[in-house]
Amino acid sequence: MGMPIYILGTHTTLMARCILQGRRALHSVGVKVHPFVKEALNDRLPVVALESTIITHGMPYPQNLSMAKEVEEIVRMNGAVPATIGILNGCIHVGLQNDELECLAKRKNVVKVSRRDFPYVLSKGLSGGTTVAGTMIVAHKAGIPIFVTGGIGGVHRGGEKTLDVSADLTELGRTPVAVISAGIKSILDIGRTLEYLETQGVCVATFGESREFPAFFSHQSGFQAPYKVQNEEDAAKLIARSLALQLGSGVLIAVPCPEEEAVSGQLIEEAIQQALREARERGITGKELTPFLLPQVNELSSGKSLNSNIALIKNNASVGSRIAVALNKIQRTQGRREGTSLSKKAFSAPRPVVIGGINVDFIAKVKASVMVEGGQTNPSTVRQTFGGVGRNLADCLSRLGKAPVFISAMGKDEHSETVLRHCRHMDMSGVSQLDGHNTATYCLVVASSGEVRLGLGDMEIHQQITEQYVSGFKESLCRAPLICIDGNVPVSTIQYICQFAREHRLAVYYEPTDVDKASGPFFSDCWRSLACISPNLRELRAINRTLGHPVPADLPSKLEDVVETAVFLVLPLLRELHCVVVTLGHHGVLVCGRSVGGSVSLHPGLCSKTTASELCATHYPAIPVPVEELVNVSGAGDSLMAGIIAGLLAGEDTNDCVRMGLLSASLSLRSYEPISPAISATSVNVERVQAQRWLGTKTWKLS
Repeated sequence: MGMPIYILGTHTTLMARCILQGRRALHSVGVKVHPFVKEALNDRLPVVALESTIITHGMPYPQNLSMAKEVEEIVRMNGAVPATIGILNGCIHVGLQNDELECLAKRKNVVKVSRRDFPYVLSKGLSGGTTVAGTMIVAHKAGIPIFVTGGIGGVHRGGEKTLDVSADLTELGRTPVAVISAGIKSILDIGRTLEYLETQGVCVATFGESREFPAFFSHQSGFQAPYKVQNEEDAAKLIARSLALQLGSGVLIAVPCPEEEAVSGQLIEEAIQQALREARERGITGKELTPFLLPQVNELSSGKSLNSNIALIKNNASVGSRIAVALNKIQRTQGRREGTSLSKKAFSAPRPVVIGGINVDFIAKVKASVMVEGGQTNPSTVRQTFGGVGRNLADCLSRLGKAPVFISAMGKDEHSETVLRHCRHMDMSGVSQLDGHNTATYCLVVASSGEVRLGLGDMEIHQQITEQYVSGFKESLCRAPLICIDGNVPVSTIQYICQFAREHRLAVYYEPTDVDKASGPFFSDCWRSLACISPNLRELRAINRTLGHPVPADLPSKLEDVVETAVFLVLPLLRELHCVVVTLGHHGVLVCGRSVGGSVSLHPGLCSKTTASELCATHYPAIPVPVEELVNVSGAGDSLMAGIIAGLLAGEDTNDCVRMGLLSASLSLRSYEPISPAISATSVNVERVQAQRWLGTKTWKLS
């Protein structure tokens, strides 16, 4: 069978074909992919593969289970999605549930599964932990380029006579997956293993300042690696080049064990030699040798090797997930440059861009119908959630399958770790993490009826979403079918986006955020470049006041008066804006703009300000939510706009777009999270909204 010839520059397309073929192969043998992993792969987010022999054969219970859960959590905290790979009852799992992890951790007589073992284990319906080689095979077929482990196998001591060489080495020579490990297990012949890897054509580099190849438990092995990468960005560039060249071989990044946990090489060497003597006396060889040696070495070192083992695996997970995030950024940039795709979903259409804030929200909902002031404690339910208008919009759009490019900033602190963990279903690669800054926090007091009574915020970090930072995403901005920016962003950045949009004929939608920030773009003429804004009535009044237009002193509460006031305040803006979406809370939404085909056009590409079409306004009632089901109003408006935008990007008409927004808002009103986890492309789509029974709309012509 001849070798395929690849043309450099089209590697992303070729990679997509390989991934598709690999997934088909996995599907044909019955593979269960965890929903979070499947969603991340489809949305082209960073995913890290994790092996399972370390659970089944590397550590005793319960340390193996707690270690596995902690490693997955570390991967999430660094912005990637963990995918532990194992076999349960003849089914390959890519991503394991907690109960499945526990099953593998407790189960006896599970098989250690390498390349040669798959056919037998699957055909017999057995369970097993995948080795480095076994995990690499599954990860590659699933389209996961980064794999984190403890240490790889190698040439066994005396292997020049016994030919006992781990399949991990040959797999590294023929499977293009980057393996992040603590080097080669010190119970092996490190020198001969490095020579064998060279023969297999595997690129080997140490991580950090030194080329000293780590000896698993200790930093010193006495051998030098061919190369070194100083940080995750360097490692990602190396891996990206290897994948681009289509060499067909893997990359090994060797990460030294943390200094404070490193064990004396002499202590470990003495324990290894004694354990090897016992193995020879018992006739233990082959794949049974390592599972025998590790607990023996741990016992002989008084438990120090196990502690060091756990520490280095956690460290590898941290380093490996950061490399995965950095590689993901490179692959996204490369994919956009080539105009090719890694997955049909991710690149089937240009991606919208959302620029705005991220908050950690603390929401206190008062239990009593009347709130007592004066320093007294009001019995309440207090919850931590994650908000920020930009984050909410990006969250909802991600759940609706639109995979937005999200540009924001947060601190590098304890809050940022929880944000990344919570937002793992989103592309967070455009979010800057800044030392010395606080992640934005927002404290919200909500009455028992669900209405917001008081808000307190620490939002200084939003000022770091600067023109300079956003300008680094010019390519994404130019390709975006729509740019959405919120009022948390500095006015100078909003002005830059408006100018950029004018020059490149881009559609920008502005979400005012709150009354104090609503007028940001309206202090200059930059607002004339906006296509659409989505204020509530108070924000709309503030905008008109800034522009010098007359405004009412008080705002009405009856629907007829609310609509009349909204129309009065919208008309001056429609001389420049294409569309204004006024959110009216429990009254629904008023969509104002130019009429196309009998309804307001939401997209500026369908008509222009100079078109002879008439202005009109259409009122859409809200979906009724019983008071007992009303939980949180903080994200309803953002869900509404995200649903409208998702419909717009899907090419739906105005009625269906608005109703997708209303359905999204009704789901979020029932959720403790600002954006309901129940929102998805399945629960909110044009088929679903067309099947609903809707209250009637009403349209007015505007003079």
